[in-house]
Amino acid sequence: MLKKNALAVALVATAALTLSACGSDKADSSKPVTDVSADMNTKAATVLDKPFKKPNLVLTDTHGKKYDLREQTKGKPTLIYFGYTKCPDVCPLTMSNIAIAYKKLPQADRDKLQVVFVTTDPERDTPEALGKWLKGAGDPTFTGLSGDFPTIQAGARQLGIGIDAPKKDKDGTVVSMHGAQVIAFSPKTDAGYVLYGEDTTADDYTKDLPKLLKGESP
Repeated sequence: MLKKNALAVALVATAALTLSACGSDKADSSKPVTDVSADMNTKAATVLDKPFKKPNLVLTDTHGKKYDLREQTKGKPTLIYFGYTKCPDVCPLTMSNIAIAYKKLPQADRDKLQVVFVTTDPERDTPEALGKWLKGAGDPTFTGLSGDFPTIQAGARQLGIGIDAPKKDKDGTVVSMHGAQVIAFSPKTDAGYVLYGEDTTADDYTKDLPKLLKGESP
């Protein structure tokens, strides 16, 4: 069996090309990522050989204020996820799992951790809509970001995450295709050095967050 970090680059390359339809009949397109993860080992975290530079994203937060991702998360442990509020399954489950683990941290650690949700459906996910959704699907302290789609798409690509502009299915349902990976950034280097797939559980995050807060490998 190959070591996990040896396959990290392959996983990221697959992730960039593999988009999740979040509940549509096209959801099987996420299988290549799952298969690669299964071949690595049972750990949820993939420690990357070549960490990602934090994307140069300036968007709008849930309070309608300008949010410079690099500047406002500098030197802080940060989790970043791209998704949308109308997603029926993967997105709310991911944010809920992170929130469960987050609530188990001591308050001092919660104050350090930055959890950032970037919408892939900015036309419908206004700052106000994001704020309301995060209160239920995640935590009110999580940061929700919206803006113009090309900027968001470019930021995701800097992390090897592919997203497509929302499209309407034959039944009228609007679907946003996006990679379903969570990237963890180190407070020591500000680099994205750990990747989590959509099958990561609340227990996985609970186990790993204390190490991520210190910039350590889980």
